[in-house]
Amino acid sequence: MSKEKVLSVQEKRILSEINGEGNTLYNKKNRAFDLLKHVQGKKPVIDIERGLYFTRSFKATEGQPLILRWAKALKYYAENATVYIDDNQLIIGRIGRTGRYGILYPELDGDILGDAIKQLPERETSPFNIDPDDTKIIIEEIAPYWKGKTFHEDLVKALTPKTAALTYNQDKDFTSRFIVNETASFRSSIQWVHDYNIVLQKGLSGIRREMEEKLNKLDEFSPADQTEKKPFIDAIITVCDAIVLWAHRHAKLAEQQADNENDAVRRAELKKIAEICWRVPEYPARNFREAVQSQWFTQMFSRIEQKTGTVISNGRMDQYLYPFYKNDIEKGLITDDDVQEIFDCMWVAMSQYIDLYISSAGGAFNEGYAHWEAVTIGGQTSDGRDAVNDLTYILLKSKREFPLNYPDLAARVHTRSSQRYLAEVAETIKEGSGFPKLINDEEVIPLLLSKGADFEEAYDYSVSGCAECRMPNRDTYTSPNAYINFAAALEMTIYNGRMQKYGDELIGLETGNTETFTDFDEFFAAYLKQQKNFLKHAFIQQHEIIRLRAEHFASPLGSALHKLCRNTLTDLHQPHIEGGIDLGYFEFIGYATVIDSLAAIKKVVFEERKATLNQVKEAMQHNFAGYELLRQRLVNAPKYGNNDHYADEIGRTLDRKALLFTKQYSKELGVNLDLRYVPFTSHVPFGKVVSATPNGRLAWTPLSDGSSASQGADLYGPTAVLLSNFATKNYQYHERAARLLNVKLSPACVQGESGTQKLVQFIEAWRDLKLWHIQFNVINRDTLIAAQKNPENYRNLLVRIAGYSAYFTELSVDLQNDIIARTQNEAI
Repeated sequence: MSKEKVLSVQEKRILSEINGEGNTLYNKKNRAFDLLKHVQGKKPVIDIERGLYFTRSFKATEGQPLILRWAKALKYYAENATVYIDDNQLIIGRIGRTGRYGILYPELDGDILGDAIKQLPERETSPFNIDPDDTKIIIEEIAPYWKGKTFHEDLVKALTPKTAALTYNQDKDFTSRFIVNETASFRSSIQWVHDYNIVLQKGLSGIRREMEEKLNKLDEFSPADQTEKKPFIDAIITVCDAIVLWAHRHAKLAEQQADNENDAVRRAELKKIAEICWRVPEYPARNFREAVQSQWFTQMFSRIEQKTGTVISNGRMDQYLYPFYKNDIEKGLITDDDVQEIFDCMWVAMSQYIDLYISSAGGAFNEGYAHWEAVTIGGQTSDGRDAVNDLTYILLKSKREFPLNYPDLAARVHTRSSQRYLAEVAETIKEGSGFPKLINDEEVIPLLLSKGADFEEAYDYSVSGCAECRMPNRDTYTSPNAYINFAAALEMTIYNGRMQKYGDELIGLETGNTETFTDFDEFFAAYLKQQKNFLKHAFIQQHEIIRLRAEHFASPLGSALHKLCRNTLTDLHQPHIEGGIDLGYFEFIGYATVIDSLAAIKKVVFEERKATLNQVKEAMQHNFAGYELLRQRLVNAPKYGNNDHYADEIGRTLDRKALLFTKQYSKELGVNLDLRYVPFTSHVPFGKVVSATPNGRLAWTPLSDGSSASQGADLYGPTAVLLSNFATKNYQYHERAARLLNVKLSPACVQGESGTQKLVQFIEAWRDLKLWHIQFNVINRDTLIAAQKNPENYRNLLVRIAGYSAYFTELSVDLQNDIIARTQNEAI
């Protein structure tokens, strides 16, 4: 790392550590860093208790209603699972072994669990350790019970042969082909946010009391009441009891540890922990510390309940915790430093839980131990006023002073966001760890309104997962959705329905050989047929997913925390909940790769006539080896991300055609199935099945990510990228959702106060263009290269991936190279 370069705060901190000067933040955050040293850099271990106790409970409850079986399994876990209190920790409630840990969800992957578990310690992407004795229990007790009972197995059987051919390899485990990729078999729900405020204000005892009142009103002679409504009510009561029991077990452990503690300060802390855990989440929180602990118990128990895609998020913490903070501050019961310490303890506890994906597809989607437990700040109040408060700034300060990749921080921005708020957001971005990502109220709120939300609900949305948004008491759709590799559709257009990876197997449509296309319009029409065919099969997938999920998954806790579920006595995973808004999506993967490839063919082949389509195909078949002149012509054709109408108009057409398809057919599914551009890290494994493409991209390398430009193709600065995003959107349609946009800046271009103001102005431009999402890496390319060569010196280097930040050295080489290859902007 060169001292002459302008360095980000993160780079300076790492350089200090490399030079043996230590961590300059330690003295301000000694408790947090003491906790962190038992976690950071440790290879996660698998804790089997959740999988084991669920299996044993499900064996004992066969034949009973699914939601009741789920609640009883949670109760059985609460009664039997090990409870932990980490030394020096103030916020307790972990659900796995000391250090970093992952837990099992055999209802998802029991059919492959036995084989896969042996490979986890050594796999390249996000490996996990496991105790040999636990491996034996998995192979002999857990996996055999679930074999033949999983959602994955039923979905494989349900798909039509043509849909299955685009979805799965025909191997024994039906692994993903990364073409029309279903995501429903490695998560039981898409991203989600609970209404935590109901627990803080009413307590689980209040929810239980509400259910008891409904139980007493049931008609004892009604078959519907007794077979549908009563099991739901019984399940909610059972899960409320389970969490209270679990909290009380922690209280007892804290009392036991206090009795054996010699240090007077720690003994007092343990007694306080016990007092808090005897009260919350059973009863309403009375102060800030109780509110945080109550939220944490609720959040962690929801992770026991189910595996949501991208983990359960934290919602608008600066809103629902603010009354407790304000009350305690005004009474002199707490200081801002105390609040930050409590948050720090929570962040370390979050970092211990690692979202474990057993399947190869799930692991490929989530490199670097991905996580999306978003904390939402800023935005607007439910009556449309600016929502920023003192707690908002404390949360921003926490990210600057405690550089940890947890939690994921999402800042809502709107036209009346104050200059102070925008400046503090910019200063936090300049730190270089990738926080916060930004979500635009000016885009999100009108779209939510257009889909049936009222103003109060839309103003109060929470960021959830990578770049998504939820209205906790109005959203009701949980079915995971398709990720579609449209670069594969382009390849099938070149090879007449086939792909290099699969030889002569006809996977797509036969739309013609390359010599049959006489002009670009014919070729583009052929591509659009392949794109439409992919969408057709994605929607067939989704039809079967929606139909089957309610037979496999239930969510008594999620339902208990949702007003509509409680009112209608309907489980959250049912296909339709009265009064709800069902917001789903499908994913466009490889957007810029496809735009740039089509633009190159149009320009080089059909307008300039410097090559024939057959010659381009031949060069692609040889991965451009020996065809460098032709490759450079293709590379130098117009590219998306440069505010170039030539390329952007192609992108707008692709976008419009996808929107028109879902506008016509999502009604048949009964949901809003919106177009999105949010890849996680899937553009890397999706690229591994796509051979060389006409934009000059080499075979098997990553596709473009999200709505970002192809790696290195954006040549005219980040503002041009914003304008290309704007130009390719079809604002007249509402069947659209998140576009994820990565921007990489050098620390030099945002240096000092003038740099902060430039960044604020850039954020304002993004906001005014009504783009959904943006996130930043502020880092020198040389630092990334040095970290790749000497990972032991850069274990703490954080980078922004796709809706989350991760440690650079924990990423695969392919993803590291992808981040290095992103254009580094030297000016805004």
